[in-house]
Amino acid sequence: MDPDAVRVAVAVSNLPTMLMVLYQLTGDDQWLNDPYRPSRGRGLDDNDSGGFSDAAARVIRDAAVEAILAWDRGASPAVPQPRGELFLRMMRWSVGDAVPPSYVPMMELYMGFAKATPDVLSPATRTTSQFTVAIIGAGISGLLASLELREAGIRNFVVDRNPDVGGTWFENSYPGAGVDIPSFLYSFKTFPRAWATHYPKRDEVWQYLKDFADHFDLRSSLHLGVEIVSAEYNERAQAWTLEGVRRSGARVTMGANAVISAVGVFNTPKIPHIPGIASFDGPLFHSARWPSDLDVSGKRVAVIGTGASAMQIVPAIAGKVRQLVVLQRTPQWMAPTQNYFRTVGPGTQWLIDSVPYYREWYRFRLAWTWNDRTHRTLIRDAQWEHPERSINKANDRHREMFTRYLREQLAGYDRLERDALPSYPPFAKRLLIDNGWFTALKRPNVELIPAACAEITETSVRASTGDERDVDVIVMCTGFYVQHFLKTIEVRGRGGKLLRECWDEDDARAYLGITVPGFPNFFMMYGPSTNGAGGSFMDLAESQVGYIRSLLLAMLTRDIGAIEPRRDRFDEYNATMDQRHQDMIWMHAGVDTYFRNSRGRVVVNRPWRVDEYWHFLRRASIADYVSEPRTSS
Repeated sequence: MDPDAVRVAVAVSNLPTMLMVLYQLTGDDQWLNDPYRPSRGRGLDDNDSGGFSDAAARVIRDAAVEAILAWDRGASPAVPQPRGELFLRMMRWSVGDAVPPSYVPMMELYMGFAKATPDVLSPATRTTSQFTVAIIGAGISGLLASLELREAGIRNFVVDRNPDVGGTWFENSYPGAGVDIPSFLYSFKTFPRAWATHYPKRDEVWQYLKDFADHFDLRSSLHLGVEIVSAEYNERAQAWTLEGVRRSGARVTMGANAVISAVGVFNTPKIPHIPGIASFDGPLFHSARWPSDLDVSGKRVAVIGTGASAMQIVPAIAGKVRQLVVLQRTPQWMAPTQNYFRTVGPGTQWLIDSVPYYREWYRFRLAWTWNDRTHRTLIRDAQWEHPERSINKANDRHREMFTRYLREQLAGYDRLERDALPSYPPFAKRLLIDNGWFTALKRPNVELIPAACAEITETSVRASTGDERDVDVIVMCTGFYVQHFLKTIEVRGRGGKLLRECWDEDDARAYLGITVPGFPNFFMMYGPSTNGAGGSFMDLAESQVGYIRSLLLAMLTRDIGAIEPRRDRFDEYNATMDQRHQDMIWMHAGVDTYFRNSRGRVVVNRPWRVDEYWHFLRRASIADYVSEPRTSS
């Protein structure tokens, strides 16, 4: 390594991350003691400086350069695999927070300090077994499931309605589309990427998933352009029959011993029944169906809704359109982040690629910030004095911080400030990231109308307040049928029972969010009540597919033909989860959120911390399931 290049890279390093690298390389306990205690980060900030004085920062960087160069010359790391209490101490020191002890086994595996050896089928079983798994969906979950099952020796194929892989990242190509968590969390641990920006945009994410499919040769098992419309279980054959439709309209029939639904929840666009919607003369479409040939330059555009997609679309097109009117039914809480548009500099990428342990600690710190750091602020304090505006003291501090940021951004725009400020507690709805939203609202050609769309005419939109604006294009940022899991697929289990009816349309329940009694050999990824309040969807997918893989391997090695969760375990899990939800912020009476169904029950989010849910999925137990001996080949 060139010493000067090392110094340049270390100069831009995240200092709390570098402290952990220093300790592992040198074993010098000073890096885990004062005066080298990092401050706790604020908000969603990376806290690159760690809150250190210039003098302390200089000492850390000089020592880091020396330790890295010594490692490059052949010095062995002093603490190559921190475990147990030491590892917990390091995690807590790195983030300046009380990381739970239950994080230890999870992060030991995630960061590579402990090794897991997943079970695989024996060569003989691989050769003789005809057991096949059908995976519906070629997005993040489906691609990962295909790879993990293949690695275990389990035959599988993937079916997707789109002409290419990517799932939601194939379908959502609207201007400004991107990820609202850091790119280094939106990556599989086994397939890192040199991301262009700290928050990747849609095209790069889609390319990442295409590269993943190509790198692991997953395309050979893909059936693209086929939409599955039904899946029916045959009790005698202990197998499923899938019916699909090609884009040409031709019918397709497929068989499999087991089915994994990897269709996700953001896959069926929701367009409300607005009077006059069919009469509009110009382009009118859902954000997930943005026309590839549409040019909005010089147009008058209406955006209906202010959710995540609207927050990305409005700043992306505000500078191109002649006039932009945004109809807001409910204002959204928005968090600042300094890195949203920042590119990943060469120094940062070099540290991640070249310095031992830097990637692992950098990712851990991001994961803690975006996952469980805020979890305790989501739990209701029954003694809290101001339940109308927040649910506990920490949540109230978040409300104050986000309010202060909004007022700073909209200073001098009194009406906008009033209309854009939510009245419900932060995190009760999905927290959004400011990607230029406030700046866009202040543009002279942008108007925010704080009301729902009540009517659409041939040439205009009319708000519930009576305000009417002539427009050329209407973009429906009105969300998805997220409470209606598997809405477009007719799934029939034992006795022809329809899953949709078991769930009474929007009251989906599953054991661990993955399996349902009466539907043998049927598994779901990103199923009911598994969405996290933040953090990495990749981590969730990896945990769920690991659990499903272990169940399938148990079936194959124990000659089990059919498996489904025990009713008592299913009922117990859902009762416990529902009870836990009662104290979570998304049950706040003053907010309407897609996390809850028409009955007010939470069917989208999970109440568990990341580590709690990970422990549930860590090892599948056949004792939680009813199984039948195999009766067919």
